[in-house]
Amino acid sequence: MYKVLLVDDERMILEGISQVVDWGKAGTRLVGTARNGIEAYDQIQASPPDFVISDISMPGLDGIGLVAKTTEHFPDVRFILLSGYKDFDYACRAMQYGVKHYLLKPCNERQIHDALTELGQEREEQEERKQFVNRMKLDFQRMLPHVKEHFLKEFISYKTYGSRDIAFYERLFGLELQDKQVRMLLLRVEESHEPEHLFALQNIAGDLMDHVLLSTTMQGQLLIVLESEDDTSRFMKQIEAVRTTFHRFYKLEVTVAVSESDSMQHSRGMYRETLHCMNHRFYTGEGSLITKEDLAAEDTREMADLELDEEKFGLLIKAGNREEVAQEVDRLFGILSRMKLEISVTRSYVLQLYAAMIRICPEEERAAFTSRMVVLAEQKTLACLKSFVQEAAERMTAIYYKSNVYRQSSTVDKMITIIEQNYRKSDLSLNGVAGQMLYMNSDYLGKIFKKVTGENFSHYVNRYRIERAAEHIRETGDVKVFELAEWFGFGGNAQYFSQVFKKWAGMTPSEYIKSYERG
Repeated sequence: MYKVLLVDDERMILEGISQVVDWGKAGTRLVGTARNGIEAYDQIQASPPDFVISDISMPGLDGIGLVAKTTEHFPDVRFILLSGYKDFDYACRAMQYGVKHYLLKPCNERQIHDALTELGQEREEQEERKQFVNRMKLDFQRMLPHVKEHFLKEFISYKTYGSRDIAFYERLFGLELQDKQVRMLLLRVEESHEPEHLFALQNIAGDLMDHVLLSTTMQGQLLIVLESEDDTSRFMKQIEAVRTTFHRFYKLEVTVAVSESDSMQHSRGMYRETLHCMNHRFYTGEGSLITKEDLAAEDTREMADLELDEEKFGLLIKAGNREEVAQEVDRLFGILSRMKLEISVTRSYVLQLYAAMIRICPEEERAAFTSRMVVLAEQKTLACLKSFVQEAAERMTAIYYKSNVYRQSSTVDKMITIIEQNYRKSDLSLNGVAGQMLYMNSDYLGKIFKKVTGENFSHYVNRYRIERAAEHIRETGDVKVFELAEWFGFGGNAQYFSQVFKKWAGMTPSEYIKSYERG
């Protein structure tokens, strides 16, 4: 029920109206009475009623004054004015304050009931209108982000907006667009992700970045327009904060492309710039921050160094030299990274490199390496291509290394057998074994012999001879040194035999013989 305050300086009228009017039937409740305008206003201040029934002629503060004062501070309070005079001037002044109900005394309860009923209906209609407007405002606020997104999509895609159109959207959005310098950000969530991840990224950017004007999703990426600022360092820190916060919550990397500063009218050019920067992630890698400065021109001076020496690269792999193969891959991809050729050209070069590897691949492994060409073509960045090629090169080098070790071990085993069978011959040498027995290059044999045994060939032969001579001394006891030199491959050179023996055993042959005679 609506609350009513009754005001009249005549006690009889005040009591009469209070008693004869059926307040409940009119949808109201009498909450108070006052004898003059001053008293009435004090009650209104303490607890504003919905309606006030007031006499006009009262001491202190008359009815018109009460209406004026109340309307200024409590505009929702409605009045029914009572007067004993048909004074048009009073009525006009009352209407200026929105008073629609002006009753002449004496008035009956029916007139007061009808006036209260009308005020109640007006108040209900007013409340309905208010609720309707609030609902419309709420619906508009809910739709506004979608309207902004749609506007930005159309603005940068295909629809031509004139200055009038932009002015309309400025008023609609409560933004200044035409006279501001703006930047565009294009943000890409890397790896597999859900649509809500872009929504979350949009909210994070809105919270952490200053002066965000518009944002929308374009082709699975988030596009943001924000007011440009002079403090570039602060701007970049805010971008990094967005990326870090998103990664903390979702463990996903975000690549960001940033346009140069320009006016909103050139937004399509700025969008193309961010697309070009985002495409450059092929070189900078996923999860990077890319600006126009990163789009360096190609350096043709390194073109000569880029020519692939397939024979050299193949020999490194076939030699099983993992370190040198890795260095060569690093060198080639380093040049590609610095040159920043057209992406299709770079991809073509990498495919050529991989094809060269397949050509030298062992027959039994060729099908497996060939089938992975499809996977190579799917790699999205230069870093991913390098990782793929490096892994393939390491795997192929390991295959050859294992094969080489097996082949080298087999060859060395043959060399050791020859030593064991011919150590007594003083002319036993690496050249002789290589040329006359194994028919292989002596330098190559020397290298693999040391690689497998840890000793060069001549040192191994002399050590083996001394071990056999020492064994002979332990078994037979007294023996001449010159005889040992003759029997164990030193050609009777007792002096040289003694030097080698002492180096190995820590004592001369004579001292070694005596030590066993005493034992």
